[in-house]
Amino acid sequence: MRLESSERAAVARRPGWQQVLRSLGRPKVTVMLLLGFASGLPFMLVGNTMGFWLREGGIELSAIGFLSWVGLAYSLKFLWAPVVDRLDAPLLGRQLGRRRGWMALAQLTVAVALTGMAVLGPEGGLFAFGVFALLAALGSATQDIVVDAWRIETSESGEELALLSAGYQLGYRAALLVTDSLILIVAAWIGWSLSYQSIALAMGIGLAATMLAREPAASSQVAQGQASLWTPEGMFEAIAGPFIAFFKKHGRWALLMLAAISLYRLADFVMGPMANPFYADLGIDKETVGLVRGSFGMVATVSGIAAAGLFALRFGFVGTLLVGAVLGPGSNLAFAYLAYHGGDTNAFIAAMVIDNFSTGFAGVALVGYMSSLTNIGYTATQYALLSSFYALLGKLLKGLSGVAVETLATGRSLLEAYALFFVGTALIGIPAVLLCVLLAMRRHPPRAAGKAEPDAPRD
Repeated sequence: MRLESSERAAVARRPGWQQVLRSLGRPKVTVMLLLGFASGLPFMLVGNTMGFWLREGGIELSAIGFLSWVGLAYSLKFLWAPVVDRLDAPLLGRQLGRRRGWMALAQLTVAVALTGMAVLGPEGGLFAFGVFALLAALGSATQDIVVDAWRIETSESGEELALLSAGYQLGYRAALLVTDSLILIVAAWIGWSLSYQSIALAMGIGLAATMLAREPAASSQVAQGQASLWTPEGMFEAIAGPFIAFFKKHGRWALLMLAAISLYRLADFVMGPMANPFYADLGIDKETVGLVRGSFGMVATVSGIAAAGLFALRFGFVGTLLVGAVLGPGSNLAFAYLAYHGGDTNAFIAAMVIDNFSTGFAGVALVGYMSSLTNIGYTATQYALLSSFYALLGKLLKGLSGVAVETLATGRSLLEAYALFFVGTALIGIPAVLLCVLLAMRRHPPRAAGKAEPDAPRD
């Protein structure tokens, strides 16, 4: 299936990275880049990177899997998004405005929580450490809600929205490079505690961007014409309204779409908490993991993203979604091979290249497809609902990943258990492939020309 002519025009109007870089002199784009960087900083520190730290500290795989549930904050943020959308932040809202006040409060919360994790460490008490990790995740998820709202409300046109979205993604990906790759190298030199403290200080970049940002005029008008949040009518409208609109628009296909979206990244989510502990158990040191991720892995990720974009231009969003549904879970088999092969550096590099290319492709495929289902006019609540839904099931199940590996290790070696676990995660991607085949059989009506599409949720 090919993109309709209006879709081609919309794609052609979207800014590329070079245009974003040329636009960094514009204050709004610079602020967006810095806010994207601040949004990306906590994500890995309460996820996979935290798992590496815990495993090196001798924490059991089951406990690491359970602690990964703090990431549910990102999938449940729709529960408090109406509060962020319609009420001012305590203390700071009156001085900074609704959006900027919540930004500052969320950034300070993340900085304090990361500092608590750094000072305490897993050896200081796993429960207290987990509480700080949960606080960091809640602050980070809140920051995502309000930064998304600021990005949308401050845009004066569809083209500017696309430009700001691209700038946000550039900053966010840069932060992931720091917290998923470079931090492993730094931690080998100065230790995990100081590494986490340095990221807590780096949240000051986001706070500075918040001070530089202008409060969007639309933020003071968000609740106008709507029922009060604290009435049954207002609560129903805020939470259920976006879903009702989605079902009205897509009719009987809506459930199939939601099922495909919710299962699409399931294999990646379930595998995620065990990736870094797996490297540690293989005997691959932090420096090697960081260097490979920051070099071969980064090139493979960019290549996967570019390939998905070109594929979408030729075959459309659904065709790209189908290919990504195969590549994403299929790449988990590379880790099964690595488990049987051992910690050979060349085999590790090959696995990283396969995984990062596939993840980059699948991520863009999901972004493109979800964007094609939406219309401009997001509020913070609606965006939070959509960005929460696709990850909820996977984040619920990934907490059991450590228990699964430990159970499989009964009567066999730990590396054999890892290999079987990775094969199993690949197999659970099959339902998503089948659902994508059904979606590919649907005839898609052409979109209206000139309709702007907001950016889709992140992983």
